[in-house]
Amino acid sequence: MTFALSIKTAADLHAEEQARRAVAVTAERDRRIDAGFTFDGIRYQTRPADRENVAGAASAALEAIMGGAQPGDLRWHGGAADFVWIAEDNALVPMDAPTLRAFARAMMAHKQALIFAARDLKDRTEIPADITSDAYWP
Repeated sequence: MTFALSIKTAADLHAEEQARRAVAVTAERDRRIDAGFTFDGIRYQTRPADRENVAGAASAALEAIMGGAQPGDLRWHGGAADFVWIAEDNALVPMDAPTLRAFARAMMAHKQALIFAARDLKDRTEIPADITSDAYWP
C-alpha cells in the first residue's frame, strides 16, 4: 500500500484563505445588494423581486414620459389613483414618472457601486479578513 503525502506550504494556505475570503466578499456583496437603499431620504427594499418590480415600473414610466407625462403628474400610469411606491416601512410614496425613473437609476447605481466595491476587494493582493466592515462598502 502506498500513501501520498500532501504538504501544504504557507503560500498554499494563504491562497486557500484568500479564496475563502473572495467567496465571503461575494456573499457580503449580495447581502448588501438585497438589504435595501435610501432614495430621497426614504428607505426602500432591494430584494430580487423588488428590483424586478422597479425595472418594470421604470419601463412603464419611460413609456409614459415618451407619451408626454409631465413632472408632477401622479396619474401617468393610466390608473384612477395616484402612482405610489411602497417604502421599506410600508409608507406609500407618490412618484411621478420622472421621479420613478430617477429612483430606478439610483437603485441601479446602488447595486453597481456594491459590485465594483466587491471587485476592488477581490482584486487586492490581500483580501481583508473583516470584509463586512462598512469601511469597504459604499
